[in-house]
Amino acid sequence: MASKLMDEVRRILHLHHYSFETEKVYCHWIRKFILYHDKQHPKGLGATEIEAFLSYLATDRRVSASTQNQALSGILFLYQKVLGTDLPQLDGIVRAKRPVRVPVVLTRAEVKKVLDVMSGQAWLAANLMYGSGLRLVECLRLRIQDIDCDYLQVTVRDGKGAKDRRTMLAERLVPHIKRQFEHVKAVHERDVELNLSGVSIPYALDRKYQGAPKQWQWQYVFPSVHCAFI
Repeated sequence: MASKLMDEVRRILHLHHYSFETEKVYCHWIRKFILYHDKQHPKGLGATEIEAFLSYLATDRRVSASTQNQALSGILFLYQKVLGTDLPQLDGIVRAKRPVRVPVVLTRAEVKKVLDVMSGQAWLAANLMYGSGLRLVECLRLRIQDIDCDYLQVTVRDGKGAKDRRTMLAERLVPHIKRQFEHVKAVHERDVELNLSGVSIPYALDRKYQGAPKQWQWQYVFPSVHCAFI
């Protein structure tokens, strides 16, 4: 039962274009919810059982408010999107306390010190994230066609909220980006010679664009080290 249900959860997540990280989080908490109630099928459970599980997370597990909210979001997705069930208002949840903290923001001098001890692809990725306002996953998902060195633009695809956006590229990074492109080109040409399958293409675009996984513009700016040496 659980295996088939989780397969359906993943299918619906993919259908709605949720990110891989969200898929992992939702699946994790859905499994925990089912295990907490002795592997009963969620169709036989309701608001009372959901409130009991979420309250358990706050009182026994002492999870943070954000973690409890992640669990709630995963369970609501299960009922509303997968099982097609509308739940009543969940008023009996013991809420985890949200601590009040002052955010830690590095000064420009501190950022420079961090970047100064970095090198290679890690240095370039960190500079891209800092200068272009990219999240880590957004940076690692960049493809060759997403960086325009002429217009000094970076296109972020399927970012937060499944939205695309454009951001600026620091001109001082252009020579380093071009050297990285040369490195990726060499890796790509070697992979083609070894007849490797190519990069992953999202949302079945490989069926629309035949051969896209092996085309240059679709290659990742920061390719996997392990794939390079298969």
